[in-house]
Amino acid sequence: MITNEVQYRATKAHLDRFEEAIANLERQREVPGPDRRRHELEIAALRSQAADLHAEANEYERLRSGTLKSFEASSLSELSDALVKTRIAKGWTQRRLAEELRIAEQQIQRYEATSYASASLARLCDIAAALGAEVREVVTLGTDAA
Repeated sequence: MITNEVQYRATKAHLDRFEEAIANLERQREVPGPDRRRHELEIAALRSQAADLHAEANEYERLRSGTLKSFEASSLSELSDALVKTRIAKGWTQRRLAEELRIAEQQIQRYEATSYASASLARLCDIAAALGAEVREVVTLGTDAA
C-alpha cells in the first residue's frame, strides 16, 4: 500500500519505466524461435508488475480524493491498513497526524511501515480518535471453541 506522496511519486516513476520496457519489448516483433517464449514471458511479467503498480497508484488516488469514507477491517491485523487509509482519505500527511498526536513524524512513518506492529492498543485508539474515525469492534467466538 502506498502511504505517502513520496511513495506515490516513486510508484508512478516505476510504472512509467515498466510501461516503457513493455513498449520496447513489444516493438521486437520478430524474436527467433527458442527465444520467442522467453520474450513473451518477459512481457507478461512486466505487464503483471505494471498492473500491480497501477492498482496501488489508483487506490492511493481514490483515497487521496476523499471520496472514500469507510474502510473495512475484518481482523485486528487489518486495522492498521484501515487507519492508514483513513489518514490519506482525510487528506492528512504523516506529519499532520504526528503533530496531532504530539509525537515525531518518524514514529508515524515507523508505525505505518510496520503495519502498527509496535503500537499499543491505547496508541491505536489515540490514532483513531485523532483521525475522527469511528471503529466498531465485533468479537466472534469460533466454531471450534469449547
